[in-house]
Amino acid sequence: MYMNRIFGILTLIGLTGCVTNSMERGNWFNEYGTLEAGTPIQMQYGSPDMQPGTPSDNLLGAPVHRMAVLLPLTGSAAQTGREIQTSIETSILQNAPRNLSVAFYDTATNLPETINNILSDNPEVIIGPVFANDVRELRNAKPEELPVLSFTSDATAVGNGVMTMALMPTNSIETIVKEMYSDGVKSFIILAPDTQSGKLMAGTASNAAEIYNVPVSGIFYYTEKDSDSIKNVGMKASMNAARTAANTRAREILSDILTSERLTALEKSSLTLQLERLSKMETLGKLPYNGILFLGSGDDTESLASFLRYYGVTAREAKFYGTALWEGSDIVNDFTMIGAKYAVLPDRTPEFINLYERVSGNVPGRLAGFGYDAANMAMGMIYSPKTDAAYLLDPSGYAGVEGLYRLKPTGENERALQVVQLSGNGVVQVVKNAATNFLTPIYNIEQRKIRPANSMELETPGVNPNDYISIPERLQTKYKSKTYGSHMTYSTTTDMPQETQSVIILPEDDSDEIVTSPDFQPVALESINRTYIDSVEIEE
Repeated sequence: MYMNRIFGILTLIGLTGCVTNSMERGNWFNEYGTLEAGTPIQMQYGSPDMQPGTPSDNLLGAPVHRMAVLLPLTGSAAQTGREIQTSIETSILQNAPRNLSVAFYDTATNLPETINNILSDNPEVIIGPVFANDVRELRNAKPEELPVLSFTSDATAVGNGVMTMALMPTNSIETIVKEMYSDGVKSFIILAPDTQSGKLMAGTASNAAEIYNVPVSGIFYYTEKDSDSIKNVGMKASMNAARTAANTRAREILSDILTSERLTALEKSSLTLQLERLSKMETLGKLPYNGILFLGSGDDTESLASFLRYYGVTAREAKFYGTALWEGSDIVNDFTMIGAKYAVLPDRTPEFINLYERVSGNVPGRLAGFGYDAANMAMGMIYSPKTDAAYLLDPSGYAGVEGLYRLKPTGENERALQVVQLSGNGVVQVVKNAATNFLTPIYNIEQRKIRPANSMELETPGVNPNDYISIPERLQTKYKSKTYGSHMTYSTTTDMPQETQSVIILPEDDSDEIVTSPDFQPVALESINRTYIDSVEIEE
């Protein structure tokens, strides 16, 4: 088992002081909610709020305070663990009194035994692990009173004294749905990976849609990194079949009238112009939504957006929105995504970035910032006169290197996010700053209460070609068309049955075609040649 001990800034040899712990400190829900939110506690380097300990804590013989850190330090995830370890060591070397003992443990080596070793050492707080299954194992083994600051984003893995520093998916999704409401989006569709987390994110988006009164018109799932699956979703979400059929039928009606009816010169000119315009288009009809929420990675989003544009969904018809999953992807350089918005953590503080680069020679990732803040919180808790729950769950929250956040007794957290917009040149523009305090509640959704959402066909009245062409009033009854692609879907959650009702509006004479003469020869309808869209080759 890999284990590295740090005794404050200096190694304490032969220290024999008594050991304290927080096992007697109360239940995690007892004190929560009794205080009002105020000014956040500053957790950044150099803040007067982040000076733990008293002068006596630096004297030989002072009581030893123990902190354990549980990270993947070997194996395939070692790089992640080392990044967090570096940030924790940096915080400790800056701020820890001499009587703090910090031990690093490796999750990759016999985890049950490692956890037993940690607990036998009676730590006052544990930082880590990273992965949900490791967090669950620690939660099930430790005393409930022992606080844990983990790095999982899985709400089902926390609780019973296990909290997380990671960004919860609900925060990013609720933030961007709120932005949709601000942008005047009337309804939107959800495009999500066909995974358990993807379905939970879709459930979160559906929940947020109800809160902010922005209806969901459809939910579509695709297989990650699968071009065929992504293409099929793009085709369905764009109503391509119905809108193409509507375009074809509209052109047929105009052609029929031009070749078989007596028309005035003005009528003939109008119908000819309409036919020429439609002949340059592949689809016809409005979409039942004007916003699209992408819940997958930046790479999958780029592919989905390309197919959607190929099938006639342009930025004029639907605005694009995403989540923090876009951060760090090449989507920021895609000029076709200009105007798309997503919710993301604020930029890390320059002081932390410079410090981390000096220590490690590398640019810190988000997990490094979480680790740095976790170490500062752990030290603040150990040396605070408050109980562990009162300190960690302060409703005022903390201002860390990743921005404003606060922990909750359920183990989840709330992090203030900013909304940014893509410019297509690698630079993102902040269009809404992150909140700086919790005086006004930021979020309404608890992730542990979210249920996976089922796929949902588009809620749409369909497309009737007659609504998009202008023909002489005397011919309107004669040249009718059915409505293409109308559907009404009801349930979207797993605990309610999903029903779909198809509504087809037929002509009064039950015929789709209007034939007025055996000699009728319709005008030839040219097809549109489509080969490349946004550097994605489409094979018909």
